[in-house]
Amino acid sequence: MPYLVTGAAGFIGSHVVEALLRRGQEVIGLDNFNSYYSPSRKRSNLKEALHDAGLPGKLTLVEGDIRDQDLLRRLFADHEIQIIVHLAAMAGVRVSIDDPHLYFDVNLTGTLNLLDLACRHKVGNFVLGSTSSVYGDTETMPFVETDPCARPLAPYAASKRAAEMLGFTFHHLHRLNFTALRFFTVYGPRGRPDMMAYKVADNISFGKEVPIYNNGQMRRDWTFVDDIVEGVLAAAERPLGYAIINLGRGQPVLLADFVQMIERLAGRKARLIPAPMPETDVPSTHADISKAVRLLGYQPRTSIESGITAFWRWYEKTVLLG
Repeated sequence: MPYLVTGAAGFIGSHVVEALLRRGQEVIGLDNFNSYYSPSRKRSNLKEALHDAGLPGKLTLVEGDIRDQDLLRRLFADHEIQIIVHLAAMAGVRVSIDDPHLYFDVNLTGTLNLLDLACRHKVGNFVLGSTSSVYGDTETMPFVETDPCARPLAPYAASKRAAEMLGFTFHHLHRLNFTALRFFTVYGPRGRPDMMAYKVADNISFGKEVPIYNNGQMRRDWTFVDDIVEGVLAAAERPLGYAIINLGRGQPVLLADFVQMIERLAGRKARLIPAPMPETDVPSTHADISKAVRLLGYQPRTSIESGITAFWRWYEKTVLLG
């Protein structure tokens, strides 16, 4: 049962690829290794994922872009893809303000290309990596999937919400099984350099400037990457018609407390620059995960303390000593 994983060399994508190979699956990994952050870091992600030569699955890595329709047509013609885990995207809420056309081109047009081919080739299940950012500044707490999500605060969030809606159109017209997973503040080993955990570690280790918004008095539903991967694989294995499902931990933690946990592991204080909360951000995120529990058997197991420890050990080994 071949899987297509887009964004295969990214933070979450490389972990999904590793988990599928560990289960003996055949994986076609697609990544364009763009320069949003170092392509060498992404290649290193896959090397880490494949460090165990005994993994029973098979990976075919394809370097290419989800906007390249000719490439995608060849890919689908050459492989009998049954399940798509679509994680490729232009990431970054605040950065999307500077180039909204690029974000919509990749996140919406690229998704459209994959949806069209999924229907033409009768793919059994399509899983989209979406984001909690689609909720915007909602007044409903915790965030629940029935929220209309009609007022996204940045182009990135709007592009992801549009992709979710496009998935419904293809489900309605072609009966494509489509599940959108809204990820909540994912962190862990192989995290991107623009993510808060990595930025704080860089600040402590190299003195790089990092703004801390609202004096760290913002709550985030930090979710460890291994828990996210378990949710992704469960969704890939369960065709649900059309579904939108939160994947978080369901236990928000103050940003200031998150930073202090990294400081304790590093044995040094971070020197962060106070800054007001951007218009693209919200004071708190909090996932209602009851739907994920019911439909996917989802049970996040990693405590915030264990997760930060795993991240810091990876950072020390890979960045400081690597």
